[in-house]
Amino acid sequence: MDYFKAFLVGGAICAVGQILMDTTKLTPARILVSFVVVGVLLGAAGFYEPIVRWAGAGATVPLTGFGYTLAKGTRQAIEEQGLIGALTGPLTSGAAGITAAVLCGLVASLLTKPKEK
Repeated sequence: MDYFKAFLVGGAICAVGQILMDTTKLTPARILVSFVVVGVLLGAAGFYEPIVRWAGAGATVPLTGFGYTLAKGTRQAIEEQGLIGALTGPLTSGAAGITAAVLCGLVASLLTKPKEK
């Protein structure tokens, strides 16, 4: 049942992205940034936490989940460190995901021969 919940929520988030690409003039980059911002806003307002508890990876893996992680890390760091936590919290909470993305990009660039368009 956990896999079904994750597929349902993750698939719904991806379907929204596809609908936005098909029906608007927004570029994919703007849509992706919008997803992160929506994740931050929903996470900061406390609306994304119940979705994460219910859907697990279906809510944390898409870009909205990255935004949620940034908001959650900021909130925790502000509670622990005060105002300086607003600067350190997002990077601390998202460090693993950022590092994984950079390393995967590096490996992909070493294994393939990129071509200019």
